Amino acid sequence: MKTTLYILLALLVVAVIAIQFGALSGSRPADIGVSQSRLKPPSSTPNSVSSQAALYPGHPQRDYADIKPLPLKAGGAAPSLRVLEGVLRGMPGIEIIEQRPDYLYAQAQTRWLKFVDDLEFWVNPASGVIELRSASRIGRKDFGVNRQRVEAIRAAYLAQP
Repeated sequence: MKTTLYILLALLVVAVIAIQFGALSGSRPADIGVSQSRLKPPSSTPNSVSSQAALYPGHPQRDYADIKPLPLKAGGAAPSLRVLEGVLRGMPGIEIIEQRPDYLYAQAQTRWLKFVDDLEFWVNPASGVIELRSASRIGRKDFGVNRQRVEAIRAAYLAQP
């Protein structure tokens, strides 16, 4: 009995160490970015949200993934992305990875399990909004975490002048 307990304890310690070194972080998708005026489609499982979900009519998660884009601030793309950058930098666990004049890519990492979600924001010149996508890298469900994070980003963004 003691041996089994020690083995289980050792496995738990190894699992915690592996998690802290990124065993649950997944890898950055190769197709992140804007292609043909679209962000990557929503995930095929309920663990992502996208303001462009309606562009994929036959998508299995279209209704689940649908979320509104962000409105542009006065002055257009540049000031809007500056405000968004400030909001993201002020949120725990979010790191901005790539930034261009019309696009921002960030990663959000959970504190304990080190799960990583990919966040994309693109200024759509045709509709005058910031299209967005937030998706978990691994797993099948996110229990609403991506939607909650995007809504927190939206609230902080809209609160800024």
